[in-house]
Amino acid sequence: MKTVFSTEHIHPRDRFDFWHSVARKDVVEHASTPRCRNTFQAELRSASVGAIDLVLFQNSEMSVVHSRSHIARAAPEELFICRQFGGSLCLEQDGRQVILDPGDITLLDPRQPYQGRFSEASEVLVLKVPRQLLEARLGQTRDLAARPIKPNAAESSLLSDSLAMLPLRTHDLGQTVGALLESHLLDLITLSVAGTMAEGRPRTSSARSLVRVRLRAAIEARLADRTLDARTVAQAAGVSVRYANDVLAEERTSIMQLIQARRLARCRQALEDPVQRGRAVSDIAYGWGFSDMTHFGRRFKSAYGVLPSEYRRQTTAE
Repeated sequence: MKTVFSTEHIHPRDRFDFWHSVARKDVVEHASTPRCRNTFQAELRSASVGAIDLVLFQNSEMSVVHSRSHIARAAPEELFICRQFGGSLCLEQDGRQVILDPGDITLLDPRQPYQGRFSEASEVLVLKVPRQLLEARLGQTRDLAARPIKPNAAESSLLSDSLAMLPLRTHDLGQTVGALLESHLLDLITLSVAGTMAEGRPRTSSARSLVRVRLRAAIEARLADRTLDARTVAQAAGVSVRYANDVLAEERTSIMQLIQARRLARCRQALEDPVQRGRAVSDIAYGWGFSDMTHFGRRFKSAYGVLPSEYRRQTTAE
């Protein structure tokens, strides 16, 4: 990762102000207060994986506030996935509080106010994920923010370990590998959120939101299966088909519509991928669960305005 800022060679009286200015620009608009200005130290590094921006920062003890006035000045188009590396971080958002210890993960929505407190020698990795990419998989995320994702299940442990390795590997990632890794990370985030958020006894509105997450995760995990149907998805999410479709209707979709939309999105990504230029369009379509090329072509054009072969020519020419 590239070092964007360090207090190492800055006079102690100026360190925090310089840090605050850089953090507001490279992380998110906010106000913060250090426990001690004279001893404050911090470092910020950055990188990217596909469309996901990464920010890794270490800092002395401080508190932060992200208020509605900050949001009004710069409404972020990302969602934050935070993975704690060292020290601890306490975050509060939408009436929930989460304390992150090393290895723990949470989702934070910078379009909503939040506040936090960093311990001494805190180190946290923030993935700034384009909101559209994550909400396509998770649906609306407000009820999912500021909830702890502990690395105690297979999917959340794999996500935590993957994020731990990112700062060491981003310097040698090519564009193609970065795009593939982006998709892998988004899938792991979806599965981890779905697996973790179902715990506890949420409010009714929150429970429906979590069902949507589980339904989307079940679909993502089985997209390539041509036999995937509404009953299989509902069973994987632990609900009936009727209830599943009732919940998804709040987002103007259904199980089968969502399956088709996600398959089309995966096919579009494959058609854009330079590594897969040698694959036939039909091979890509069949690989993502379509069984009829006429149906696939018609649905793809309805979604994206052009036939799959033309879409590939357009993206290749850009």
